[in-house]
This record gives sequence, C-alpha cells and structure tokens, in this order.
Amino acid sequence: MSQARPERIRELLQAALSPSKLEVNDDSHLHAGHAGAASGGGHYSVKIVSERFEGLRLVMRHRLVYDAVQGMMHTDIHALAITAIAPSELS
Repeated sequence: MSQARPERIRELLQAALSPSKLEVNDDSHLHAGHAGAASGGGHYSVKIVSERFEGLRLVMRHRLVYDAVQGMMHTDIHALAITAIAPSELS
C-alpha cells in the first residue's frame, strides 16, 4: 500500500491544483523508528508550482495543498513538507 501513497498524493494534487510542476517524495525511510512512523502514516515532501498560488500568502498555499490531501491526513500521511511556488516566483 505504501508504494501507492505517493501516486495517490500526486493524483489528488494534480486534480485540485493543476500544477505546472509537481514532485512528490516519500521520505518515510528517513524517519524509521520515529513515533509517528509507528502509526503507519508516512512522511512525504511535495514541491508544487501552480497558478492557483499567485497572490496567495504561504499559509493559504499550504491550506490548498492540505485540503487536496485531507482524506489521507492522519491515516496515510503522518507528516507533509510543502514547497508551494507561484509560476511568477520562478527564476
């Protein structure tokens, strides 16, 4: 099941935010033995570039990401590190 989690996260973010760039990484192996790992939830990081982030503060960008994966939080996802970028911020 854990193999399918990154793909499911990718699908949910694609559907909700139509990103021009999306990276989903499973960082669970870096947290082996961590108390949160015992719950079965994984540690993931996402880097996402989306037009939806234009003009939004960081907290609102993160809210959009969390809203997209809400059904996986606390069951499949224990921790989620988010890098949310608007296209105009790319150098």
